[in-house]
Amino acid sequence: MKVKRMIVMIACVLLSSTALFANGTPEEYPNKDVEFIVSSGAGGGTDAISRKISQLAEKELGTAIYFVNKPGADDAVGPNLLMGAKPDGYTIGNFNYGSIINAPFTGLIKGYDLAKVQIFALITQEPDALMVTKNSPYTTFDEFIEAAKANPGKIKVADQGIGSRVNLLALKIQDFYGVQFNMISYQGSAPQREAILNGEVDAAITSLGDFAPLLNSGDAIGVVEFSSTQNGGFPTVPNSVELGLDDSLLSGSFLTLAAPVETPAEIIEKLTKAFGSAATSTEFSEWTKTVGVTPDFKSGPELKAFIDGKIEGETKALQALKDAGVL
Repeated sequence: MKVKRMIVMIACVLLSSTALFANGTPEEYPNKDVEFIVSSGAGGGTDAISRKISQLAEKELGTAIYFVNKPGADDAVGPNLLMGAKPDGYTIGNFNYGSIINAPFTGLIKGYDLAKVQIFALITQEPDALMVTKNSPYTTFDEFIEAAKANPGKIKVADQGIGSRVNLLALKIQDFYGVQFNMISYQGSAPQREAILNGEVDAAITSLGDFAPLLNSGDAIGVVEFSSTQNGGFPTVPNSVELGLDDSLLSGSFLTLAAPVETPAEIIEKLTKAFGSAATSTEFSEWTKTVGVTPDFKSGPELKAFIDGKIEGETKALQALKDAGVL
C-alpha cells in the first residue's frame, strides 16, 4: 500500500512539473509567442503604435508578438477580452481613453472592470486635432468657426460615435462658440480618413497621428491641434496655445499597455522593462514624429497617478454633460 501511495505521489509531482514547464514559469518567461489584443481596427493610429512598439519590444523580450484586432464599444471589446484572459503573460493588450474613461462610465459591457487588469506602461500621448479636406474653403480655425456660424447644421464633421472622446470635444466646441455641426459617426479613424477622401464630410476630429498618411500626402490639412505643446511631427499645425483657444478645449488620448490582474509580478516586470526600453529608444522617438504622437513612457506610481488623474477629471466632465442633457 505504501509503495502504491509513493508511486501516485511521484506521478502527481511529475504531472505538475510537466504542466508548469508547458505553461512557463516566470523565470522561463517567455517561451512562446505573445498575443496582443488591439482595441481598434487595423490601420488606425492605435494599431500602428501598438505594432511599432511591439516590434521594438520583441528584441528584448526574446519572442514574437502577434496581433488580434478587436474594435468596438468605446474601444472596450478588446480590453474586455483581455480581462478574461489567462494571467500568464501570453496575452496582453492596449487601453486608451475610450477603454479607461468611456467604457466604465457608460457601463455598456456587463462585468467590465478595470480592476481585472494591470496597466503596466504608458507609451504615448495623442492630442486631438481638427482636420479638413485639401480643397476646403476654410483652412484656419477662425474660418472654420465662421463657416459653422453662417451654415448652422450643414458643416459635416466626422467623429467616432456619441459619447466618444472626439464627439465630446465637438460638443464642447459647439457649446463654446455657439455653433451647430452635422456630426457623422464612424467606427475609428480609418473610416474617418475614407470619409474625408471621398467627400462624405468637410472635417474630422481625431489625433494627427490617425491622419498622418493624409497629412503627409496633402490630402488633408491640420487646422488645429488641441494641445498645449507643439507637435514634433507636424510643426506647421498650430496648437491651442498658439491660437489662444480656451483650455477647456484641450483634448487627447493616450496608449497604455495591460495584462490580466493576476499575472505574476516577475512577468509584469519583464514586460515593463522590454516595452520601456522600446518606448525610450531613439528609433521609437524618431518614428513617432512621422505619425504625430508624443512618446511618454510611464510606469509604477507615476503611471498610476496619471491614470487616476485622467479618470477623475474626465469622468467629472462626462457627468457634467450628462447632467446637462447633452449625453
